Amino acid sequence: MVATDSRASGTKSEVPTASPGLLTQLLRFVLIGGFCALVDSGLYWLLLQAGAWVHLAKGLSFIAGTTTAYFLNRRFTFTAAQKGGAGQLGGFVLLYTVTFFVNVGTNALALHLLPDLRWRVAIAWIVAQGTATSINFIMLKWVVFREPRS
Repeated sequence: MVATDSRASGTKSEVPTASPGLLTQLLRFVLIGGFCALVDSGLYWLLLQAGAWVHLAKGLSFIAGTTTAYFLNRRFTFTAAQKGGAGQLGGFVLLYTVTFFVNVGTNALALHLLPDLRWRVAIAWIVAQGTATSINFIMLKWVVFREPRS
């Protein structure tokens, strides 16, 4: 008798795993983002304390936080899209490059438009971060880590 069923032959067939629901993904995305912000700011502070040039420290800490975000979101948030590959990584890098500039530009615009309030800098940061985070979630879910159609 010839085994034609993968279970009978002892080999594993890859069955795509469904991603968690939208709210679960959003919660995981926010939690991972918070952790990655700690990675970014922690490394930034450590590099500054070690005497690194401020712009080099910011660049390295941003790369560390972004790289951490890629792997954690791929593993825990958008689990159905674990195909990986250079295209997925390239899409992630392109998205985060664009949203970096959206974040910085939104922050600058908010600082320009807001009156001279005590919390002006914090409000501008929140608006910029919220805008960039929203763009990142939408683009990661429906473009970069897009689930295969069943």
